[in-house]
Amino acid sequence: MSDEPSGVRLRSLALADTVRVREWRNLPEVAAYMYTDHQISEGEHARWFAGALTGDTRRYWIIELDDEPVGLANLYDISQLHGRAYWAFYLADARVRGRGVGSFTERFVMRHVFAELELDKLCCEVLATNEGVVKMHERYGFRVDGLLRQHVRKGGGRVDVVTMSLLREEWAVGRWSADD
Repeated sequence: MSDEPSGVRLRSLALADTVRVREWRNLPEVAAYMYTDHQISEGEHARWFAGALTGDTRRYWIIELDDEPVGLANLYDISQLHGRAYWAFYLADARVRGRGVGSFTERFVMRHVFAELELDKLCCEVLATNEGVVKMHERYGFRVDGLLRQHVRKGGGRVDVVTMSLLREEWAVGRWSADD
């Protein structure tokens, strides 16, 4: 799409990203939209990171803009049996938000899931308080499947979670499926 910045790419997560990803994940503006928002310890992060680099049911990418790391995208619960995967992303560098980096990332992940992995369904869960991301997913053809009421505890209260999905045939007819 023409409104996306040039110089955006996604590269595989690497061991060298360990410290950076933990710092990002502990940023209050990132943690605010995650299921958990406690400060992640080095030990907890090391266990998570080891799992992130291995296994057939996950893929992680560092989002870069002009060769600078600015965020993380991932697929999880990849199931060839059921032909589906879940995905999530965040932009840790506030300076790049609203500049098309999220849109590029969304299209990259959709293309990877449907064209490369040849899955049939891409799912996501978004905190209901993150209305901007819900709307972005809808612009790319995702539909709301449901609402998980009071699904997570955040800041001493309960937060709803919006479940969304995009089917292969919906992606295939969307104007974004052919854009690079």
